Amino acid sequence: MHRICIFAGSKLGKRQEYYQKAQLLGKELAARGLELVYGGANVGLMGTVADAALAEGGKVIGVVPKTLFELEGPHNGLTHLYEVENMHERKALMANLSDGFIALPGGVGTFEELLEILTLSYIELHSKPIGLLNIAEFYIPLLELFNHSISEGFMSVSFKELLLCKDNPSDLLDGMTTFTNSKDFDISNT
Repeated sequence: MHRICIFAGSKLGKRQEYYQKAQLLGKELAARGLELVYGGANVGLMGTVADAALAEGGKVIGVVPKTLFELEGPHNGLTHLYEVENMHERKALMANLSDGFIALPGGVGTFEELLEILTLSYIELHSKPIGLLNIAEFYIPLLELFNHSISEGFMSVSFKELLLCKDNPSDLLDGMTTFTNSKDFDISNT
């Protein structure tokens, strides 16, 4: 792996732990020589990860649709900033540039990006590792929903092999570098 794509909130959330773990992830990416690919904004948890990676000498690539330049404000200190026409182009370019994906806490945009990349893996259009940084058990309700969908017969149990879930950035990155259809999805392992 050379580049990790981060999906994260454009807000900081209510818990200090979200901010702290986002900083740790950015520092850890830089320390491991992994480039960060993300939405390119200077706000929220996504800006926090980028700032931390850059402060440690890491390389950070942002991808921003023209429509979000005014709303989120692109980060000025990035290694490279791509400007694209729309959100579809943004997600496609971020996926193509990346060797793996990590979702931090966030809102509907973060969920949408995560679910799309999971769907593409589920239908075998890519085999890149996907991780959840499950800060303060943020993703437990989503994991429970996935388990419910599996138990109700809407998804195959093999879906559990697509997702690695940890609450520590270092542990998550360790798992992603050795990822081979991990079964570490079970919520009892988070």
